[in-house]
Amino acid sequence: MATDIQHTAHAVEATAVMKLLPVRPRLLALGEPTHGEDTLLDLRNDLFRQLVEQEGFRTIAIESDCLMGLVVDDYIASGTGTLDEVMERGISHGWGASAANRELVRWMRAYNDGRPASERLRFAGIDGPLEITGAASPRQALLALHDYLAARVDTDLLPCTAETLDRLTGPDGRWTNPAAMRDPAQSVGQSAEAMQLRLLADDLEALLDAQTPHLIASTSREDWDRGRLYGRTATGLLRYHFWMADTSLSRMTRLVGLRDQMMADNLLALGEQGPALVHAHNGHLQRNKSTMRMGGLPLEWWSLGAIVSAHLGAEYAFLATALGTIRHQGVDTPPPDSVEGLLYALPEDRYLVDAVRLATVLGDTRPAPRVSPYYGYAPLDPAHLAGNDGIVFVKDVLRTQ
Repeated sequence: MATDIQHTAHAVEATAVMKLLPVRPRLLALGEPTHGEDTLLDLRNDLFRQLVEQEGFRTIAIESDCLMGLVVDDYIASGTGTLDEVMERGISHGWGASAANRELVRWMRAYNDGRPASERLRFAGIDGPLEITGAASPRQALLALHDYLAARVDTDLLPCTAETLDRLTGPDGRWTNPAAMRDPAQSVGQSAEAMQLRLLADDLEALLDAQTPHLIASTSREDWDRGRLYGRTATGLLRYHFWMADTSLSRMTRLVGLRDQMMADNLLALGEQGPALVHAHNGHLQRNKSTMRMGGLPLEWWSLGAIVSAHLGAEYAFLATALGTIRHQGVDTPPPDSVEGLLYALPEDRYLVDAVRLATVLGDTRPAPRVSPYYGYAPLDPAHLAGNDGIVFVKDVLRTQ
């Protein structure tokens, strides 16, 4: 069997990836089984460079705040700001401190320097302005959408003034109160003001859609795309806050599902603009349902990968990353009878595996799932091998300074 498995493995190169896929994807998703490891991000960077130089990819999207991502996109497009400022303000979850993320942004800015707009690289965050402890105020997205429309359409068409939005939103601390994640009574998401904001956000989005021909003609497709981003972020945040105030047993299932839905909407919008590499956790990008336990309760919801795949079919491709060890996190050599153990026995440090062929080689007898001693690492699920287009395997994830 070891020889048969080795025949499914290739070098991690753009050309090998594209040969695995039945059609050229609009969205090529590269998952990771754990966050915060530069070994995996360096591999992502290498693959993106190859996709840019050999396959004409122009966009990379990562699991980071979609509004903060605009800061990075402006920097790589025109040099707005400094690299230090951009890494601090443009990437969420503290990941701007990553050396690999910094190198990605630096390289993209250098690549764009002196190139025409049609050839420039683009950067996007796909996550909503959300953290595990709560969600942002809708103020930024609402006011940005209103400002975009107010400068371009008749005032009489606007459903409200910017001052009304500001008054109804109130202090941002009401929305970002971390106690609301644990106690629905602490959430303002179902207050009278929040309910009115949901209606106004819906009207602003509807106006954006209705004025699409004028808006694109009077500015640009890029500006209109940003307007759409503001709109879906505002409505998504208000919907998220509404369900934070819910007291039913399905509250947390709704919240985790809404987060993936927001990410899926952002990805589908990117998919309209040309091929993009997407990087996020395997659990978000997989085609099957996601599961987890939170507060002792089992949660199950449709992942963003399942949603996007339902829309795009084969034009959404997914490569799951698997790994052998993260010794600095207590993840040692995998059991030899696990999928990771079988792949760990191969000679190379990293390689691309044809997941469908691997599933065929393993046949009906699938290896037992690997059990992780580290809560931040999610092993492959052997039952879902054939649902991946490929597996990127990294033998050892090393500690970085």
